[in-house]
Amino acid sequence: MSIVKSKIFLLVLFSVCALWPLEALAAVNLQDMNFNRVHPQVRIKDVVDVEGARPNQLSGIGIVMGLAGTGDKSSMTMQMMKNMLQQYGVTVDERAIRSKNAAVVSLTADLPPYARPGQTIDLNVSTMGDAKSLQGGTLLQAPLKAADGNIYAVAQGSVLVGGYTAAGSAATTTKNVPTAGRIPNGAIVEREVPADYVGGEQLALLLRVPDFTTAQRIADAINSAFGLVADPLDAGRVVVNLPGQYVGAPTAFLAKMEKLQIQPDAPARVAVNERTGTVVMGGDVKISSVAVAHGGLTVSVAEDPTVVQPNPLSGGQTATENRTDITTDEDGTSFIAMPSTTTVRDLVRVINAIGATPRDVIEILQAINEAGALHGQLINM
Repeated sequence: MSIVKSKIFLLVLFSVCALWPLEALAAVNLQDMNFNRVHPQVRIKDVVDVEGARPNQLSGIGIVMGLAGTGDKSSMTMQMMKNMLQQYGVTVDERAIRSKNAAVVSLTADLPPYARPGQTIDLNVSTMGDAKSLQGGTLLQAPLKAADGNIYAVAQGSVLVGGYTAAGSAATTTKNVPTAGRIPNGAIVEREVPADYVGGEQLALLLRVPDFTTAQRIADAINSAFGLVADPLDAGRVVVNLPGQYVGAPTAFLAKMEKLQIQPDAPARVAVNERTGTVVMGGDVKISSVAVAHGGLTVSVAEDPTVVQPNPLSGGQTATENRTDITTDEDGTSFIAMPSTTTVRDLVRVINAIGATPRDVIEILQAINEAGALHGQLINM
């Protein structure tokens, strides 16, 4: 027996009828949430980066030893083990190396600004071959290079894996991803990258989320505290001239400037992810007057094959007769109207009132956007 079900959930129309009071539609308690202030006061250091003080990506290749039979037997692993032994004066035939206790891994790390030789950074480790797990393994010393080909750090240490795999003769169990792990403080910095963030008594602030309004507010806050020294060049960059008393002490200026409070701004956006059913709505999103109809139609198709036997001595043959039963169930459709002053708070209350699931919410938002009533950018992730 097979059952096929299809559901139709929504219809969105421009509202020309009387509006229902939203206070009667509340399905969740949002009274304790303050939606009046969409964007809070934050520090300048939380929304900008200083130009010239940037991290650098490092990468490398290494070999992890000590695996309990969960490594790989690829020719790449055998060659790396042979090269490693040769460095210690041991000559061995590559064909004689038959071990699944080792695995070739890729190494990645971020070298933060202001890192000095001798400091340590975290390291990410991932398998490159067909190894089953890195649990219990130890990375042997491996260099980490940047895009310029120079070695900036050296990595080594025990791999921490946030998962496991267990296998038997007839079943296998795996949790999370045992073929990738981390080595906290697993790389030692060997070369310093100069951070030149001051040039000609001037520095620049780069907004992490470019926005003209936010850039202007940053400049206004700096000018109010230090005089007319800041100028927003565009939505993503604010140039600041060092005040006279801070020309020889730019670090002191940055320490005081980054504590200044501003209220950032951002475009009105709604981000949806249909794969996971995630919906994130910004507080600036507004909706024109619309009416949302949320109903359901379920169609069930049941296949019930029946075996038909012929009468004795009739000369007939046994056959299968297909019988199909189709039933429909249409739920009552409820119309809910939202006025043109609808905000995120009102939208959440309405959507919860009609009992919509997150995936239904995505369809409703997409339909509202197609109707031209969603005043914001709808982003499908």
